[in-house]
Amino acid sequence: MNNKFLSPVEALNSPGRRIALQVGVAATSAAFAGVAGAWTRNGLPWNGSPATTPFLEAMPVTPLLPQRPLTDPAFAQQPTEAPNRAVNPATGIPYEGRGESHQFRSLNPPQQFFAQRFGAVPAVSIHPNLQPQVNFWGANLGGSDLSTDKPMTPMPTIVSRYQAGANTAVLVRRFNNLPTGAASGGFGKNQISTHTHNFHSAPDSDGGPCDPGLGATAENPLTQGRFYFPGQYYDYYYNMKRAGFTNTGTPDGDVRETLGTLWYHDHREGHTAENVYKGLAGFHILFNEYDTGDETTGFRLPSFPQFDIPMIFTDLAIDPTTGQAAFDIFDTTGHLGDKYLVNGKVQPFFNVSKRRYRLRLLDMGPSRFYQLFLTNPDNLAQSIPYWRITNDGNLMPKPLQVTSVKLAVAERADIIVDFNKLTAAGGAAPGATRLWLENRLVQTKGDGPESSLNSPGNPANVLVEFRIGAVAADASRDPAAILDFAPITLPPLETAIVTRTFDFDKSNGQWNVNGQPLSCDVVRFTMKRNSTERWIFKTGWGWSHPIHNHFVEGRIVKRNGVAITATSQEYSRKDVVWLGERDQVEYVVKVSDYRGVYPMHCHNVVHEDHAMMLLFAVQDVGDTNPTP
Repeated sequence: MNNKFLSPVEALNSPGRRIALQVGVAATSAAFAGVAGAWTRNGLPWNGSPATTPFLEAMPVTPLLPQRPLTDPAFAQQPTEAPNRAVNPATGIPYEGRGESHQFRSLNPPQQFFAQRFGAVPAVSIHPNLQPQVNFWGANLGGSDLSTDKPMTPMPTIVSRYQAGANTAVLVRRFNNLPTGAASGGFGKNQISTHTHNFHSAPDSDGGPCDPGLGATAENPLTQGRFYFPGQYYDYYYNMKRAGFTNTGTPDGDVRETLGTLWYHDHREGHTAENVYKGLAGFHILFNEYDTGDETTGFRLPSFPQFDIPMIFTDLAIDPTTGQAAFDIFDTTGHLGDKYLVNGKVQPFFNVSKRRYRLRLLDMGPSRFYQLFLTNPDNLAQSIPYWRITNDGNLMPKPLQVTSVKLAVAERADIIVDFNKLTAAGGAAPGATRLWLENRLVQTKGDGPESSLNSPGNPANVLVEFRIGAVAADASRDPAAILDFAPITLPPLETAIVTRTFDFDKSNGQWNVNGQPLSCDVVRFTMKRNSTERWIFKTGWGWSHPIHNHFVEGRIVKRNGVAITATSQEYSRKDVVWLGERDQVEYVVKVSDYRGVYPMHCHNVVHEDHAMMLLFAVQDVGDTNPTP
């Protein structure tokens, strides 16, 4: 084999990948054989998932990943700045999968340590009407015995904290204990790379999808450096400094660059959609001196975790023959399921008190877009408002009252719902005892949604039913009274030193960027460190793309020539850009601190896996290539 990393297209046509696909399709075809009247959806003959009754089970709240001391057995090999490439005699491969030293670690040595072990999730019920699921992967709470500390999905929530003038740096040791051999269900890759979505970190801890410069040796555990194999661990270092920490006068970074609701997920090149669909995703939440997690201090947002609830959405397709989640690895368009899961349960209910809640909403994908409404199923004529306070990982300038929120894959929105005020006399839903969180956006194909909405009140479109109990004490602040989130404000738009255009399109049946599919050996452009650029995103007919660039955040300043104003939900720093059919979006980004190579890609992860991605670099000297 020559020293060239296989692109998804090449990999799809490689002998090993081709055999695997043939086996998977044969198994899938056998599984669906004999289904009367089967029709094709996403490449699978499928009549739809088995019927389920909504709102039978409570929505789980994912547990927190506990801190561990360095004396814990997880750290028998002590963490080091350089990767631990010593060969483990028990496995014959290096202890650690990391190939690069942690950048700037000496400025902020890690103070808090976490461990988690990735493995197969034991048979788990997602709904009483369905078979226990056996195809899921996840992570545990860090214990070495996976039979007692079992992997789960969604994966445990990680909480860390910014603190000006203090070192709160974090190290997360992740062990790959995924099964060897063929993946259950015929999809998934047990070589993983864990990306903390949009955290400000160096490539060594970004969790990128491929290893530039390694070529085919990236598949060799003796030479790999971004993804790690069964039997290895990988130390991810997060310095807990905002962007700009290397600038004179801001050793803690720029407070305006503060992040909040992040998530982490697998990012293995060519297999991200499969691995995320199998369950390798979870929340990483950051607090700070102002958004404290305590409703009696700072901005006085609802307290975590009692009234601050992370909610992760996905949609599954269930094979009616096996009863298991099914995924078509041949499909390049996008995967749609017909079973909504919230925190791992199909259409659960959630008991709430009459008070304010902060709900952290995340579209995990793999391909579905959402437009979310609160609906009173007992009075569909009501229009029920709530408050949006974040866009992606960032606080907005101030709370914005809305009646719906749109989410593309990987986008997040923190909302505040006041169940007391809404249901009180004179409220939007007086006397209501339950409210539905509905996705009313019409989407019938994997490559993007339509522009129309479903009518309210259809139980099939409901993600979760909120069951409203008694009045409870509430020390949080009414969002209507929050005039701004200063000092966490929008940084000024600086002058761009270069404008680049990116056309996310399809040619000859292949997703690409500016006419080129991904090559993991090609860096398409280089940004100058500590500079600002203007990016123009475009796409064509018939599809939508949520565009995500690692490491650098930006602001949408124009959409189709119209300026984004303070009344828009897009008036915020963002790490995902919803690029709709025939859209043109002007996006201004600034890069600081770290050097290295990062990806930009469509976060419809099926599109990403099929080559809609490129690599860019950040260095002290950049280029001016206008169409990378």
